[in-house]
Amino acid sequence: MTTTNTNSHIAFIGIGLMGSRMAARLLQAGYQVTVHNRTPEKSMSLVKLGAKVADSVADAVSRADIVLTCLAGADAIEAVYFGEHGIVPAAPKSCLVIDLSSVAPDIARTNHRRLREAGYAHLDCPVTGGVSGAQEGSLSILVGGSEHNLQRARAVLETMGNPFHLGEEGAGQVCKLVNQTIVHIFIGGVAEGMMLAAAAGVDATKVREALMGGYCESKILNIHGAKMASRNFVAGGPLEFSVKDLEESLKMASANALDLPLVVSVLQNYLGMVNKGQGRLDHSALLLAYESANKPIRVSPDIEDKFPER
Repeated sequence: MTTTNTNSHIAFIGIGLMGSRMAARLLQAGYQVTVHNRTPEKSMSLVKLGAKVADSVADAVSRADIVLTCLAGADAIEAVYFGEHGIVPAAPKSCLVIDLSSVAPDIARTNHRRLREAGYAHLDCPVTGGVSGAQEGSLSILVGGSEHNLQRARAVLETMGNPFHLGEEGAGQVCKLVNQTIVHIFIGGVAEGMMLAAAAGVDATKVREALMGGYCESKILNIHGAKMASRNFVAGGPLEFSVKDLEESLKMASANALDLPLVVSVLQNYLGMVNKGQGRLDHSALLLAYESANKPIRVSPDIEDKFPER
């Protein structure tokens, strides 16, 4: 663990499910943190931990040593970084800008170039580990950019999880797409396994519990399998957010002359669910697509579905 210098002033932009928990970790570690979110009320819980709330991105970053962003996609990143009253040019040129968002590798590389030309140091650092990892400070932080800039940021990043240096600009985003590819194929595999148990007349809940001690043991079987067995489709992460990740995986595969049929299958099911208005459900709701295609087979048939409140 790197020695922490909590004198660093941090600006954190994007206080959603993940960002709120990462910012809380920094505050609990003693950092001075100024936060900004498009919806201000989402920042209020952090005020109790000592955060200052800024009315604009420009105000939040004006005194920052490190700027962290956790945003929902390329459009939000463009507005926050380069829009009116954005990070550029409001942040001091001496600061280090770190994007924790997930975005296409080519966009990350373009943003690296644009920030470098504007005089800023930058890292792309998408994260994996979910809301629980953000809360516990156990995220895997996938770092693209220079080793020098990583060393500048290491103490801050280690407060939120475990930083891994993957290589130069955009490498963190490539790793995140690999992660998303594996995760969603695993979710599909768990859904198919649960369906197979149900079709054969064996309690899928008991099957999942039995497999947790063998080679199938994984966070996906543990967390998503449990949600499938209990038919709890309230989102930890809405499946609609993963559509763009899998589309980017297929773009990257095509650019490298790869055929990824498992990704295609999962993506088609997700898109079908989004088109049915189910995009805000948890990833474990992929089970519903399999059940729809295999009626009347149903996992845990005696349990009612639990959906997010509208």
